[in-house]
Amino acid sequence: MSISIQHAYLKFKDQLIFSDLNLSFQTGQWTCLLGGSGVGKTSLLRLIAGLTNQRKQAFTEASANIEPNLKSQVIYMAQQDGLLPWLNALDNVLHCKRLEGYDPALYVSQAKALLKQVGLQDFYDYFPANLSGGMRQRVALARTLMADKPIVLLDEPFSALDAISRYRLQELASDCLKGRTVIMVTHDPLEALRLGHEIKILAGKPAQLVEVIELDHQSPRDIEDPKLLALYKHILDLLKRHHPKEVE
Repeated sequence: MSISIQHAYLKFKDQLIFSDLNLSFQTGQWTCLLGGSGVGKTSLLRLIAGLTNQRKQAFTEASANIEPNLKSQVIYMAQQDGLLPWLNALDNVLHCKRLEGYDPALYVSQAKALLKQVGLQDFYDYFPANLSGGMRQRVALARTLMADKPIVLLDEPFSALDAISRYRLQELASDCLKGRTVIMVTHDPLEALRLGHEIKILAGKPAQLVEVIELDHQSPRDIEDPKLLALYKHILDLLKRHHPKEVE
């Protein structure tokens, strides 16, 4: 079963971001969204997550027909880790259960297991200020897994990290999120080629789907694979053709 988004419409103030945009996402696969800045990738994730109503003052209109009903099935992981500075790593992971009205004490063992899964078994009591950027993102990933939703929306979750931390977190996320429906926004074609089973490229004003690239189910992939490098060049050429020229 796939997720279908039909007639998506978004207008930011007086600017039409996309209109009558139709997309589908295969269940259990990792789909990456590529496109230039301002094309509406993050806004599309927010539509899927049902978060656009939180920005009523910014958006003039936002609507989409989404099937099936995704309410309570989605977790959103933003570019910034969003950790609460007054909670330690363990309590940050448990916070999603607290927000859902559950007693977090019932989930301590599960949260510790998730932190161990992301390599932070020795940092349960550490506060965000005492963790590196990569470690904070791993706590955020554990929190995302703690929510235990079948659909995971990722908005450039690794872009603020150094190259090595980013590479390792990509690998970790790919392993931890196997079998879930993942939709990730990225500006990095190589990241999309390394992780995605499908890449959807958006371009234009209003934005349209200009190309879909399907990949095999092996992930994460070797970015030195000649086939991937050829696809990388193809994607760059495509993005350059659709990127508006800078005003001199």
